[in-house]
Amino acid sequence: MPVLVTGFVCAAAGVAIGVKKINADNMPKIAVLSAAFFVASLIHVPVGLASVHLVLNGLIGILLGWAAFPAIMVSLALQAMLFQFGGITTLGVNTFNMAFPAVVSFFLFRNMIMTGNKIKTIIAGCMGGILAIALSAVLVALSLAYTDRAFFTPAMVILAAHIPVMVVEGIITSFCVVFLKTVKPELMEG
Repeated sequence: MPVLVTGFVCAAAGVAIGVKKINADNMPKIAVLSAAFFVASLIHVPVGLASVHLVLNGLIGILLGWAAFPAIMVSLALQAMLFQFGGITTLGVNTFNMAFPAVVSFFLFRNMIMTGNKIKTIIAGCMGGILAIALSAVLVALSLAYTDRAFFTPAMVILAAHIPVMVVEGIITSFCVVFLKTVKPELMEG
């Protein structure tokens, strides 16, 4: 219960900040990225004892900043209601575990992407994708470990299983950021 309550409170704070920072002109971009998160995270790939999936939270964070919180929360709520993935009781924890790393990637890499040359943009995009998944995996592992000591071993398995996902997410995020900055730079603004 303490993990669920803490996750709910942190997610609610993030969603409140995100909603305040949303500009009506950015709603289509937020909706498309929320849908991309929804679809990408539905496809589960078994890796040993665990399963992993793309999240795209680094890309979402770099493009949306604080608006990543409401975008990710809506996707997770729909997954819980439509497909029983995640669950309503864990919605706060799951939202925080995915959206907080997205916002961290925004603050660490957004400026370098916007002002840097193509090489810096590639590196920053890749690092943003890798960091977001790495931090999400650590937060999920910590959530499990603090829930009960019996979850410590599965938490370590989850961390290890997400190493290949970090690489894939880094490549995808880097490609998307470079593509958007080149073809549709106005999507990078806001």
